[in-house]
Amino acid sequence: METLNAAELLAALGHESRLAIFRLLVEAGPAGVNASAIGEQLGMAPATLSFHLAHLSRVGLIAGERESRFIHYSANFATMDELIAFLTSNCCQGEACLPKTTCCDTTEKRRGKTGKNP
Repeated sequence: METLNAAELLAALGHESRLAIFRLLVEAGPAGVNASAIGEQLGMAPATLSFHLAHLSRVGLIAGERESRFIHYSANFATMDELIAFLTSNCCQGEACLPKTTCCDTTEKRRGKTGKNP
């Protein structure tokens, strides 16, 4: 991942509403959540929600898939994984210095393949 791309992703997550949307979608997992349910859970007006969803989609943090007349949104876990790897690569010259992230210090652990919850 390039620095400019990482900066764009972090800027998108730097807004309180977009961060809340992204975290909700991460918690929902690959199945995602439809737009109206996101709005209800976060108490956002449809136009505001649409604006933030479009921004997160544009930078590649989330993806929307149409189902009938609804759009299901889900987090793009590959992009999130790349961003986490970019932020933590070569951290502290290879020393374990991030105790809260040791539970998810590999791709397999971040994706839950070990059976542990990060």
